[in-house]
Amino acid sequence: MNDELKMYIENTQKPWWILFYRALWEQLPKLSNSKILDFGSGLGITANHFASNNEVIAIEPNVEMLQERICENSYHQIIGNIEQLKELQDNSFDAVMCHNVLEYAEGRKEIFKEFLRVLKPNGIISIVKHNHNGRIMQKIAFENNLEQAISLLNGGENSAAFFGQINYYDFDDMADWIDGKNISIEKVLGIRTFYALNASINEIRFDTVWQDKMFELEMKASDIDDFKNISFFNHILIRKHS
Repeated sequence: MNDELKMYIENTQKPWWILFYRALWEQLPKLSNSKILDFGSGLGITANHFASNNEVIAIEPNVEMLQERICENSYHQIIGNIEQLKELQDNSFDAVMCHNVLEYAEGRKEIFKEFLRVLKPNGIISIVKHNHNGRIMQKIAFENNLEQAISLLNGGENSAAFFGQINYYDFDDMADWIDGKNISIEKVLGIRTFYALNASINEIRFDTVWQDKMFELEMKASDIDDFKNISFFNHILIRKHS
């Protein structure tokens, strides 16, 4: 295992990532006895979580990451990308999940088209994307990196550990993907609005009472426009109609 992957795995076990997944799963519709696709499944955190009471198929191209994946619950792991996605049957999934993936993928519109194809009528697509405004907030408040914040405001590039350059996309881009009458954005939510902004409170983040209070704050703010506009991530729920 290389050092970058090791650091990434260690980060997913820290309180800020635990709160990320806790908020994400709370924002999703309740899924039970459903068939779920996790595209860009990474370490299998989401696939493993939902496999406890659902049938889950996960697709991930990074073999090294898959060697470290979580598989406490049984799910079907496919090594691959859009080509393997194209082999899945039409109208076969109740939910499609794609979390922090499309920033690093080519052919995003084509991938989204495949999501729609494999999704059942009345199914849900869950997309988590980096929020450019939230990244700038973190550069200022958490990292005190004013130079990079200015660069981002001026359209400069940014990267994420292990994954490389972040190719941001916005809702105008998504509107180009969602061009059918049988699909609509049901909800846009924020994730990680407050809890990763102050670098001086790292120790308290490990306190479970603090985590519960922060989770309550995050969930209340996640559906308020002023807050979700500056959250680090946006969670988009898209419904396919019959």
